Parts: sequence; structure tokens; C-alpha cells
Amino acid sequence: MSTSAPQSTLTDAEMEALVRKYDSETNFRRLTGVTGFAVTLACIVLSVFHIYTSGFGLLNEVMHRSVHMSFIMPLVFLLFPRARVEKPVRAWGFGLAFAAFYVFLGVQLADALSGRIPDMARWGLIGVSFALALTALPISALGGQGNRVSVTDWPLAIAGGGSSLYLIIFFDEIFIRNVGFPQPLDYVMGLLAIIMVLEAARRTMGEVLPVIGTLALLYAVFGPYLPGDLAHRGYNIIRLVNHLYLGTEGIYGIAIGVVATFVFHFVLFGVLAQKSGLGQLFIDLASIVAGRYAGGPAKVAVVSSGFFGMISGSPVANTVTTGAFTIPMMKAKGFSGRFAAATEASASCGGQVTPPIMGAAAFVMTEMLGVPYNELILIAIIPAAFHYLSTLFMVHLEAKRLNLEGIAPDKLPQFLDVLVRSWHLFIPLVVMVTLLLMKFTPFLAAFWGIILTIVCSYIPVTLQLVGLGRRMDASSALTPMKLQDALKSGAQQSIAITAACACVGFILGVTTLTGMGFKFSGAVIDGAAWMGAAISALDPFGFLSQNGTTLFFALIFVAIACIIMGAGIPTTPTYIILAAIAAPALQQLGVPLLATHFFVFYYGVLADITPPVALAAYAGAGIAKSDPMKTGMTAFRLSMGKALVPMMFIYAPALLFIDFTWWDFMLALSSGVLSIVALSVAYIGFFKTSVARWEKWVLSLAGLVLVAHNLTAIVLSAAVVLTILWRNTRKPADTGVPRPQD
Repeated sequence: MSTSAPQSTLTDAEMEALVRKYDSETNFRRLTGVTGFAVTLACIVLSVFHIYTSGFGLLNEVMHRSVHMSFIMPLVFLLFPRARVEKPVRAWGFGLAFAAFYVFLGVQLADALSGRIPDMARWGLIGVSFALALTALPISALGGQGNRVSVTDWPLAIAGGGSSLYLIIFFDEIFIRNVGFPQPLDYVMGLLAIIMVLEAARRTMGEVLPVIGTLALLYAVFGPYLPGDLAHRGYNIIRLVNHLYLGTEGIYGIAIGVVATFVFHFVLFGVLAQKSGLGQLFIDLASIVAGRYAGGPAKVAVVSSGFFGMISGSPVANTVTTGAFTIPMMKAKGFSGRFAAATEASASCGGQVTPPIMGAAAFVMTEMLGVPYNELILIAIIPAAFHYLSTLFMVHLEAKRLNLEGIAPDKLPQFLDVLVRSWHLFIPLVVMVTLLLMKFTPFLAAFWGIILTIVCSYIPVTLQLVGLGRRMDASSALTPMKLQDALKSGAQQSIAITAACACVGFILGVTTLTGMGFKFSGAVIDGAAWMGAAISALDPFGFLSQNGTTLFFALIFVAIACIIMGAGIPTTPTYIILAAIAAPALQQLGVPLLATHFFVFYYGVLADITPPVALAAYAGAGIAKSDPMKTGMTAFRLSMGKALVPMMFIYAPALLFIDFTWWDFMLALSSGVLSIVALSVAYIGFFKTSVARWEKWVLSLAGLVLVAHNLTAIVLSAAVVLTILWRNTRKPADTGVPRPQD
């Protein structure tokens, strides 16, 4: 009888290629020679620095963030190829726009420093801005497109790291002795930092986020010339550089602070845990829990992705790692390739909302809200459970519709064998979660998680040396080569999120400087109030209140903004931007602060399974050989639980333990579960037997109404849903459903 789950059907190289194809954040160059050695050494030193500071004390916030950026910025330009777009016209369009902006910044600063620096220095500053503008253009002669570092990459790496290293070297002069009186060189280095951050974001994230950052900077400068409520007093380049560079409101703000103190450590822990075999252990456990039931491989995909998501915040990596095992098995059992890939993608995206790690955005939320992380992971349990319940129930209905069986018992791993072989892998995770729940700092919990992962990986080897533990898996040991690779990989996986968060610092800084968030909030509220008044006027019975319809449309507007923003930007930057400029609109309508942040967080996460940029779904489609766009649409429908959950806890904050009473909580919980059941049956079109078209429409409407926290609406909708479900149980069961085709 088998003692372990089947292994991945993809080689490590094939999995890496898929991740690189669909996840621009891991599109690293394969460097060799002196450059490769230098990059590896820098990554290892950065990882060791963060491990040490997490266990023995952080530096002051500016110094700590500057050290982090001093390593990350050079790594961006050495590891990532220059930003590429498919169409040359588009590439030149973006390149010229950024080049013009860099020259504009240089000229503006040169004029602002007139009289404070020699004319020769002013012309030199303008010349440097032209040189930087030249590197922004897609000129093939400048190189930088493949695995080889080009002649322009080294100067950019030095400039990127130097702008942060400058703050470290001259920290006392800038922040202690000359505080409030910056020198001209401070402004020049600040301008260099702004341009380098934009270029770093272009390389790692593409064009969308840097464009938004650039528009934010232009908004700050040209405020007096804007119409209506958009206008503000305007800020010159001196004030802008001072605000964004010489403080903690811009580049070195809260976003970079979270990456340098929380995100990096948990990313490194996840990498070490995977290399020690925790990922395979999760797949084994998921197979034991769910493999034998109808549609077993699909349920294994959902459960294993939920386990795996606890240590991985990357939907694409999660999809590829578990999907390489589950997707071929789902297809072999009778699921279509599209449904198999969509199931894996939908489940994998739950990793970013699944405690205890939840991805980078959750750490940002703790800082922005001031809510302890141990409380946040407890609050997040119910919303995450709703997401997995939705996906799991739809998978179950699809399996029943197709009459699919589970995995044969002799193909499943045995629990005792798995436990005996890999029990030591639980120790770091249990200790880390315990420390979080005991209110220790997240980075200290991550420190002990990292140390114990390394130490515990040698338990099988140690026991076998003394004649014990013969059945344990000695391959889990993190040998020096494995450890070196993990330290390097952990640093590399933090590069893109650091560049993105530094660019987001422009948006946050401009928001605090100009009050842009309040202007956006006012626009959302005005638009929602207008729509609400129009709808209320059409209600002859007075069922719809003005306040209720205004809130509903405000939620819709913010949700649409989240999905559109998330279509081109990863989850964490999307959350930070919308939490700063959109969440205040909901607050003004009486929504609790925690609920507003969870709302934008959840809708931002949907981006990875929302076409046209459904990267996790596309990665799954690459494994399943299915149509990427159709796979993305199916994944979005399978994630309707995640789309509905934000609405649930806006109308029923008790789900987030806000204004908690057992009556409100149980009412919201039961109506939420019934809503998911109704919508799942409507989408799959099956409940013991095929569901009629009119029943699908009624179930869909009732499922949406159940989200509202209104006792009368819940009772009526529940009665309708239960009646239809009971009616279908009375029909003869369907048989002989043909196998689906892509």
C-alpha cells in the first residue's frame, strides 16, 4: 500500500519556467561568474541581516529601511531584465513618457537650486537627468534584455543603491545635526532615488504602477492648475523631494517598513519550510483528508492549497507547486482541463487571506490599523473559511454532476506513515503560530520559525545516527547548499515587492501632502449618493432607504476600483493605494475602519483570478493545456465566496468580531453559508439532479439577498432556497453525464 501521495508530474525546471512566465516578480536573470557570485553573496548577507535583526533588535526605522533598500535596489537592476512590452510602439511610447518626466524633474530641481550650487553643477544635474532618461528608452544597443548584465545596468545598480546608502553614511548630518535644513546634495540624491524607484518598479512590475506613481507626482506639482475639487496649492520639487526622500512619508514609509520588518522574514520562512519538505507534507495530509471522496483530486487541490497558502503568499507559486500534482490527477479523473486549472487557481489565491501568514498585505494592514497581528489572524479565519467552503462545495457539486469517484485507497498515503516520517516539520510552524497568538512580535515569531526550521530539519539525520528514526525522511535536512539556495531565494522573492512598495510610497506621500484621499472619497460619496437617490425614487413602497442605497453603490464603486487596479498591480500595492484613498469613503458612510480595510484587501486579492490579468489562472491553464481566458473566467466564478465575503462583513461586522453579539454572528454565519450554497448550486446547475434555468436565476437572486444582514430578507430568501433544494432532492438522480470537454 502506498505510503505517500503521488509526486509532481512536472520537473523543477518546468515548474520554474511556468512561474517565471506568469509571475513577473520572479523573472530573474540566470547570472554566472563574478556577477552571479556578487548577487548570491548580497542576497545571503541581506537574509542574514534580517534574521539577526529580527532576533536581536531592529535598527531605527530610517536606518533599517535604508539598509534594506541599499541591497534591494542594486539587485533589481542586476537580476531583472529591462521592462519589456510586446508592441514596439507601446514600448517607445512609455519609454518617451518616462524619459520626458525624468528630464522634467532634473530641470525643475536645477532651477530650484539656482543660486545654491554653481552653474556647472546645475548643468551637470540636467545632464545626469538626460542620461537617466536615455536608459528609460527601449534602445536595443543599451542591452539589458536577456540574462546578461548590460553596460547600463551597473551604473543604475550603483545609483539605486547609492541613494539609500547616502542616508546611512550621512545619517547624523541629515537627521540629527541638519534636520530641517537639507543641503543641495540631499536634494540631488533624493531626485536620484525617485527616478531609480520608478525604474525599479518598471523592471519588476511593468508599466502600470510606475505610471500611477508618476501621475501622483505630477498631481502634487500641478495642483494649482487643476479644475474644481482636484485643485490644491501645489508643491515645488524641493518640497516634494524633501517629503518623499528625507523622512518616513514616502519612499521609506510604512510600506517599505513592513517589507523590511515583517514580509521578508515570513517569505524566508516559507522558502526554508518548502525546501525542508513542508509543501509535500501538506499535499500528503490533504490527500488523506479529502482524497477518498467524490472528485478526490479536486478536493485535494483545495485543501492542499489552503495548507500551502499558510506559508506562501504567492498565488502563482502556490498554483504551480500544488497544481503540478493535482491538475493532471483531476483531468485523469474526469474533470475538464479548464475546471481543473480554475479550481487550483481559485484555491491557491486563498493563500493571501489564509492565516497565519496571509501574504504581505496583511502585515501592511496591521501597521496601518494598529491592530496586533495575533488579533488580525484570528479575525481573518471566518472570511478565509468562507472562501474555501465556496470552492470546495462547487467542486463537490461538479464531481457529483459528473459521477466522479475519489482516489483509490491504495493510492493514498497513510496517516501514521506520514506522521512518523515528517512529524518534525510541524515544530517550527506550531511554535511560530503559538508565539503570534501569545502577542510576540511577528518578526520575532518568524525568527524562531526560521531557526527551528533549520534545526529541526536535521532531526531525522540525528536520530538515524543513534539508531532511531529509520522511517523518517532524512532528505529534509537543510544542507549548506540547500541553506545557501534558500537564503538567496528568500532575498530574491522580496525584491519585487520592495520595489513596488517603494513606488507606492509616492502615492501615499502625495496623499498625505495634498489630501488626495479626501477628494477621492468625496467623489465616491457624491456619485453613490446620486445613484442611491435615483434608485430610491423608483421604489414606490419605500423599502430602499437613501442611506442604504448610497452605501451599496459606494461599495460597488470601491469594489470596481479594486478590481481594475488589481488587474495591473499585485495585491499588496493595490491594497495600500486603495486603503489610503478609497477606504476613507466607506468610513464616512459609517463602515467600521477594520471592515473597510478588509473590504479593499479582499477585492484586491481577486486580481489574480480576474481576467484579463488572471496570472494564477493562466499558470494553471499552462499546466492543464486549457484556454487561459476561459480558465480565468471559471476561476473567478469558483471564487464567488471571496467576492461575496467583503459584502458580508460590511453588512454584518460581527463576522470580523466588530460589535460582536452571538445573535448577529450566528445569523450572519448561517446566512453566509446558505448564500454560498445557493450560488454554488446556481453556478454548477446541479443538486442531486440538474437544476432548471428558472431555478438558477431564483437561487442567484436569493443568494445575493442573503448577504444583506436583514432578518426578514434572510428568512424569506432562506425559505426560497431550501424549497428549491428540497424540490431537487425529490427528482430522480441524473446518470450518465458525459465527460466535459475543453
